[in-house]
Amino acid sequence: MTLPTEFYQAQHRSWPHEGQHILAHYDDSSIIVYQAYRPSIGKFAIEHRRLGGPDFSFSRMSWIKPNFLWMMYRSGWGTKEGQEITLALRLRREFFDHILDQAVPSTYQAEYPGGREAWMAAVSRSEVRLQWDPDHSPSGARLARKAIQLGLRGRVLEAFANSELIEVIDLSDFVRSQRSNAAESQISALRTPIERVYTPSTVAARTLGATVT
Repeated sequence: MTLPTEFYQAQHRSWPHEGQHILAHYDDSSIIVYQAYRPSIGKFAIEHRRLGGPDFSFSRMSWIKPNFLWMMYRSGWGTKEGQEITLALRLRREFFDHILDQAVPSTYQAEYPGGREAWMAAVSRSEVRLQWDPDHSPSGARLARKAIQLGLRGRVLEAFANSELIEVIDLSDFVRSQRSNAAESQISALRTPIERVYTPSTVAARTLGATVT
């Protein structure tokens, strides 16, 4: 475990309580995203320091999440079948910004620049999809704030899995150690990876629909 953590309650006070925000752990050159895999995929990634192996598919879209607690909600804190291994994947920050620049909403929204035809054309060209979903508290309660997830395919997925992946961190033991602390009665003991709002470029923020503060 090489990812710095902090007590959840201390972090929670500094996070936005509503709006569409990218919460992430990042520095000047890198950013962490999360995925939860079945043991065969997770163990291959840990051993080889890249994604691949016989059970990892490059022909289907793979979704990444920069927000740890949103990943925990989706994986049931590592208890759902096929999501037992939690990985923190450190990417080059320049590559993550490229992903944001290429992202197209997975469903059409009336405010999309250029209207439906422009959106359909963008979907056909882009290898990155984006969705804003309700974020959740450690215990799973739905929040007003929304979290982003990004779907990758094609050449972007290949780069994510190999050349742009700096580090693979196995968080499975950490997730197990904190699982019981996610309950409201134990929340004061819960630690989570240090995260803060990640601000994309103005153009990307407009396309993504991110809240700008």
